[in-house]
Amino acid sequence: MKKMLSLAAMFAVLSYASPASAELKLTGDAAVRARADISNTESTTGVKDKEDNLLLQYRIRLKAAADLGDGYFFKALVQSEENAANTLLGGGWSGVGANNGGAYNLEVSNFYFGRTLKECHYSIGRLPLNSFNNPIFDLALYAVPTWATPVGATYSAVTRSAVDIPVSTWNFDRLFGFNYGGKVGDGELNGTLVAMDDNSADNNAGEGNGLLNDGYVLHLSYKTTTGNVTLEPQALISLTNVQAPVLNSTPYTFGLNATIPSGKSKIGASAFYTVNKDTTPAGADVDYTGYLLRLKGESGPATAWIDYNSTTDKSAAADVDYTNVFIWAQYNFKMHESATGSFSLTPTLRYRTSEAKDNVAATTKNNDQLRAELYATVTF
Repeated sequence: MKKMLSLAAMFAVLSYASPASAELKLTGDAAVRARADISNTESTTGVKDKEDNLLLQYRIRLKAAADLGDGYFFKALVQSEENAANTLLGGGWSGVGANNGGAYNLEVSNFYFGRTLKECHYSIGRLPLNSFNNPIFDLALYAVPTWATPVGATYSAVTRSAVDIPVSTWNFDRLFGFNYGGKVGDGELNGTLVAMDDNSADNNAGEGNGLLNDGYVLHLSYKTTTGNVTLEPQALISLTNVQAPVLNSTPYTFGLNATIPSGKSKIGASAFYTVNKDTTPAGADVDYTGYLLRLKGESGPATAWIDYNSTTDKSAAADVDYTNVFIWAQYNFKMHESATGSFSLTPTLRYRTSEAKDNVAATTKNNDQLRAELYATVTF
């Protein structure tokens, strides 16, 4: 709490600095979330397990922005990133510790600066991705699901997969890179050079040349409108070996987002495909393909979508078919809204059903997860 107050005080002091300094605007949100988490796992080997849990969680985010004049700007997001590895948290959320203990530390999650002109724009830093509405990053980084067996348990459950906003949750919806975009034809072309990882400067058979061993990815997108339909084809191109989702390999992902307005509502559709066929510097074979389809609807305060994800992994001696179906549905009740902020209640349902079919071992594992949530959020 002391750290949080110190950051807020710092922003306040900066915002009232000398007249020669840029004005720093501070906004943000604070939320409390109650979540009922119910999971069921079954396997053809006879393993069955059911888990349920009630979680009380909270999150605070502070957003800073400065107009430097002549199109130059600076923006930053401050939130907690302490629970990135916690399968029940992530996304800046924290829970109540034993005896109501546990610190809640805030840190700079993303920051970027650049310039916006009439025909183009550019920025550099830890750039926000908007992955909540763009699943290309989810498929690229989580095409092969993670199935984990908790300590002392006898079941395997899905901990991370390409559905249920994994990049927003586990990667905090940002990547470090340089973005440049401008008007081309009737639309806008954007290119972002992303540094996925910065490996140590080794030079051996397992890791490759240390000078060229960092992971770089190029994200290209072109957004245009045809009639009343907005189309955005995209591609994620690995320029070098990257760490994720498989160490020292080169995945490629491409596809399309489309949005169709209908009165006060809109319908969205996404289709993305990923492929990774490579041999790592250590000699390991990587061979998987997958796709993700999304159909989304928004009407006023209501939002719902359904995802279908399928991945076939034939890396090394494996032959596993993964499938995930995910449904998100929520309704936002605006309890108060003014020029200075808002207060809202948002009931949300998240349901995922997953299957892993091992064609070599002739076994199948199924895992279902239902999350019923209620968010109370203030913005300021």
